[in-house]
Amino acid sequence: MSLFKSKKKQETDECADDGTSLIGLRDVHKYYKTAAGDFHALNSIDLQINAGEFVSVIGKSGSGKTTLINMITGIDRPSSGKVWVNHIPLNELSEGRMARWRGKNLGIVFQFFQLLPVISVIENVMLPMDFCNSFPLRERAKRALHLLDLVGLADHAYKLPSALSGGQQQRVAIARALANDPPVIIADEPTGNLDSKAAESVFNLFKDLVAEGKTIIIVTHDSGLAKRTQRTALIADGEIVNEYVTKALPTLTPAQLLAATHKAKLLKYEPGTMILEEGTHSENFYVVSKGVVEVVLPRANQSDVVALQLGEGKYFGEMEFFHERRSRASIRASEHTPVEVLAIDYETLNSLLAESEATLNALHQAADMHEDENAQHRGAKK
Repeated sequence: MSLFKSKKKQETDECADDGTSLIGLRDVHKYYKTAAGDFHALNSIDLQINAGEFVSVIGKSGSGKTTLINMITGIDRPSSGKVWVNHIPLNELSEGRMARWRGKNLGIVFQFFQLLPVISVIENVMLPMDFCNSFPLRERAKRALHLLDLVGLADHAYKLPSALSGGQQQRVAIARALANDPPVIIADEPTGNLDSKAAESVFNLFKDLVAEGKTIIIVTHDSGLAKRTQRTALIADGEIVNEYVTKALPTLTPAQLLAATHKAKLLKYEPGTMILEEGTHSENFYVVSKGVVEVVLPRANQSDVVALQLGEGKYFGEMEFFHERRSRASIRASEHTPVEVLAIDYETLNSLLAESEATLNALHQAADMHEDENAQHRGAKK
């Protein structure tokens, strides 16, 4: 049986967003006043996270990670734009209502644990329940023990936090974050101060919670850790880099990925629509951002053959870039769903590759490999 109870329907006086995502930011900007003038910390942020997703937010120091998370937790408010979590528009909540809402809907795990040192582990886990009065008084200790058992620390319930290792204290912090059964867990550098064994234990616990239906967002500097989550939101200079561009061109720097994001044009196609035809002039490198495209190889006096299907984050147009700028195959949208692709013109791609030898080599190798595969496929189907 799942540990987590279902949430009650939100009160009708709280205006719900009409979107389908659990968390959403729409055209969010954040400015801070400094002695040198306004500092643009977040710029045109659009981000949607669905229920049950495991998402990492990554970027260098000063990129805007913390400001972005503060928007989602309601610790800070946008200068413009809208933020909603669990269908509640955070912009419209007063400070008092915000605190109550946060206590019931968010579990926050801090890098330095933030456990109260003078009370026991079990009392630390009970604190959120006491604050929100979310469970009957007689049930709180039992629930806290259950949560500590979940993180493997029930035997340490009556010790002070100082008697535990760093990894154990972080797991207590996770148990505390789960106290009020929030739909969203947000962890700020949750493994930053842990050794590799403790960090792996915490990460595996997060994966188990996602399997239970929780939505988890972790902020991290660790790109290796980020790659193990379901999605990664890379933030650079206060802007979110398109995640599909990042998947397609992972060896570019954050600044280069942001430049590619700025240049990319979103193109939409109905199911079955031809995107490129073999032999025609090609002008763009394409990244699939929604749906599936099919690589179609025509055969004389026979029906066309679908050589390959490309899903989200996959790309095409790299063969043409390296080989005469003419389409080497026909590309069409799958007949089952609409398709969206990001088109990056070859001039922009050439500029990016001139700055990244690793990306140049990776794309060139992919182009040669796909050219050979197409030739083999044509020969096998004759």
